Amino acid sequence: MMPRYHLQKKEREIQDRNEVLRIIKAGKYLTIALCRNNEPYIVTLSYGYDERKNAFYFHSRRRGLKSEFMQENPNVCATIIEDKGYIMNECAHEFRSVIIRGNIYFVETLEEKKQGMDILLKHLEDNPDKIRQESLSNDVVYRNLEILRLDVTDMQGKWGR
Repeated sequence: MMPRYHLQKKEREIQDRNEVLRIIKAGKYLTIALCRNNEPYIVTLSYGYDERKNAFYFHSRRRGLKSEFMQENPNVCATIIEDKGYIMNECAHEFRSVIIRGNIYFVETLEEKKQGMDILLKHLEDNPDKIRQESLSNDVVYRNLEILRLDVTDMQGKWGR
């Protein structure tokens, strides 16, 4: 298990899980840090969050640099930022964020691919049924679709200004 994020100013930790969930539900993308052989790589992805499983779902391509990093080292750190804006004349920026640590994997089963895409669409789209009908009409589409799952091992909220 990865070590918990160290907050220098403990008073800035968001300890209320419901507040952390509100940040997650309001966000549309997160940024994931990956590493292999001491080489860092960062990528930003749209997501859906499954509260029951404590896992994030993404759609992606199987091939590419991100996939190579994940296959070599599934341990990742990610963040979701709620940007509340720069404060002029104070040299400060108001925000809330969630820092996520966990392991990321390609989803292999058709059932979980469907479930993961459903969670993603419900999070991102006002009308997820429209996308399902137009783009996800049969199992062949899902078989060719790559879905990633980030299993959360630690999640911590923070606010600042």
